[in-house]
Amino acid sequence: MSIHIGTSGWSYDHWQGIMYPQGTPVHDRLGYYVQRFQTVELNSSFYRWPKQSTFASWRRRLPDGFQLTVKAPRGLTHAKKLYAPEVWMERIKTCWHELRDKRAVLLVQLSPNHTCDYDRLAYFLDQVPDWMRVAVEFRHPSWQIESIFILLEQHQVAYCIMSGAHLPCILRTTAPFVYIRLHGPDTEHLYGGFYSDADLHWWATRIREWGGMGKDVFVYFNNDGGGNAVRNAETLRWLVG
Repeated sequence: MSIHIGTSGWSYDHWQGIMYPQGTPVHDRLGYYVQRFQTVELNSSFYRWPKQSTFASWRRRLPDGFQLTVKAPRGLTHAKKLYAPEVWMERIKTCWHELRDKRAVLLVQLSPNHTCDYDRLAYFLDQVPDWMRVAVEFRHPSWQIESIFILLEQHQVAYCIMSGAHLPCILRTTAPFVYIRLHGPDTEHLYGGFYSDADLHWWATRIREWGGMGKDVFVYFNNDGGGNAVRNAETLRWLVG
């Protein structure tokens, strides 16, 4: 059992003076991040999938024990809505091999306009190799049905537990690991707000419960504005102990 707590992304201009000193070059930001956290969720891969050599570079630059989660490309999840995933999955697997022991979870975030399609999800999951940990974040409410949870369990794929405006917070685990995305406590706007100590104590209790069940837990804060994610992640890590 292991618990990994970090943020969604590591490179934000508004984190200067919070995560890294003012004027830090973009290339050097990761070096400051790894001094404070041992995992991160890469979001830039959603917009542009990195080259294989970039993954190899991250493997060399990241310290021992660091776990890199990577968000699947929008070309797969939003443009094609998981249709005919073979070509994308081959690219992803090739890059995933480059990370070796630094790889954590592949996050597959579906579009909020992508309604439930059991057969398409089942076909996609059939393309996922057993050695790759995958979590799926469903943004459309039609996916929140028992048959989808059972399908995820059959493939040992994690249902992404969410906290955020207009998103259901369903504490369902479907894999040997738990995957949590904390998009901010603001009730009207995603990615906004600062989680209170009471909120974080509540999450810490849930995380310890899952850890006590022998499950690895991955938690990423996505409320990056004002450095909220940095402060909340450090507090939660302290509370979990």
